[in-house]
Amino acid sequence: MTCSGVGLHTGQPVTLTLRPAAPGTGIVFIQHANGGPVAVSASARNLTSTELCTGISADGFSVKTVEHLLAALTGLGIDNVYAELTGGEVPAMDGSAGPFVRLLQAAGVVPQDRRQPYLKITQPIEVSAGDRSIAIVPATTPRITYTIQYDHALIGRQTYDFQWTPYSFEREIADARTFGFLDEVEQLWSRGLGKGGSLDNTIVIGDRDVVNDTGLRYRDEFVRHKVLDLIGDLSLLGRPLIGHLVADRAGHALHAKLVEQILEQRDKWVLVSADDKSVVMPGAIGTYASVTLQASQIL
Repeated sequence: MTCSGVGLHTGQPVTLTLRPAAPGTGIVFIQHANGGPVAVSASARNLTSTELCTGISADGFSVKTVEHLLAALTGLGIDNVYAELTGGEVPAMDGSAGPFVRLLQAAGVVPQDRRQPYLKITQPIEVSAGDRSIAIVPATTPRITYTIQYDHALIGRQTYDFQWTPYSFEREIADARTFGFLDEVEQLWSRGLGKGGSLDNTIVIGDRDVVNDTGLRYRDEFVRHKVLDLIGDLSLLGRPLIGHLVADRAGHALHAKLVEQILEQRDKWVLVSADDKSVVMPGAIGTYASVTLQASQIL
């Protein structure tokens, strides 16, 4: 399965090809350079950047803006895949995870013969920075409650409560696009960011309304996209998560700090199998086994 586009921040053309991987592989980004293939796993230990996007790096190979693809994979319950890139950034596509979801579904997925344990939160974990915060508390199902607040009449304060299953991810979250303000464009360019941004891959917000002729896909598309980003960033844990996440104006940096704290505070979670009766798992692909792409349908 292959798709092409431009990097949202680099503005450079890039092609992405997804290939199946064996159980236990995880999500691995690969680039075929002059000296041979180089790889970096989507793991918290490889996190390098959280400024307006999530970036990972290892052995001299770095990839930016991985969160939308990771959200598509994690949202659908796919946990083993090779993602081959011709550049250093995942293509922006339309600024959401929707195009990746549809490509993955067209390729098909298959359960694998190794069960994936779940990381189940048993005690609250919280991180904050000023008036922004994110926490995770014990729950029997995966859930996200996200709140954003912007001093703009079109956005204001929005909260979205998301009961996380692959079906609800596809229906409610996957197509929510990234967004930015028109008066910040030149500032982003001066910092080497947003060079590939356009009305085709970003909701651009003017003084009173969105600049895009197509308007919004959802009235609260802005907060839904923040949920999407969080799902992508949580994939850096390397395991599916069971708990209730509560975020208030968090963003990539706090998402990453929460992932870091979860991994450090091992006394506040346990690994459980899908057979554990204390866990009510969503019925969907990936619930009881590791999942990868269907090899016969990959280009």
